[in-house]
Amino acid sequence: MTSPSPAPVPATTSTRAPVFMRLVEGFGTVTITPVDPAADSALIHAWVTQERARFWGMGGASRELVQEIYEDVDSRTTHHAFMVSREGEPVALFQTYDCAADRVSECYEVRPGDTGVHLLIGPTQGPAERGFSAGLMTAFFGFVFSDGTTRRVVAEPDARNEKAIARLLRTGFVLGPEVELPEIDLPEVYLPAKQARLVFLSAPVAL
Repeated sequence: MTSPSPAPVPATTSTRAPVFMRLVEGFGTVTITPVDPAADSALIHAWVTQERARFWGMGGASRELVQEIYEDVDSRTTHHAFMVSREGEPVALFQTYDCAADRVSECYEVRPGDTGVHLLIGPTQGPAERGFSAGLMTAFFGFVFSDGTTRRVVAEPDARNEKAIARLLRTGFVLGPEVELPEIDLPEVYLPAKQARLVFLSAPVAL
């Protein structure tokens, strides 16, 4: 019996310009580009509706809803979403936000320079590549700390997502408290309450 062919990756026709590019030794060139909601929604939908992305909380979302969500993010000045490519191939969805302007601010004492992040690594077409997530993390945090204002990165993975928490700890994050992020129910966006584990990464001393 032959294995089924992997589903094709939906095309993206975004014309947005990259905001960051870095050659990671032994990994390749990583490019970070703002999400184009109309052009990228099919690809994002294909990623977030897979079982492996269940902690992203969008498993039942339609492509139209995904586009609406990222149109809302795109309209904000405090929240940002990016498509990440390696050697031109989309590999991850990366989001950043001002912690003081997010629901996480209700759960811990926000410091000046705290930037929150969400990360979804896209599905691979073959066996797991050793060092893949580490290579991406190198580029991600180079980008976040390059703005000159971020002093600490804050992540809030689902408390049940042991794999994500372990990956962040390997990257250098330290564990914070387990918290309950409150529900947000607004006309333009709905976010259910979430039991999360806060983790923190301080800026390199050289910055």
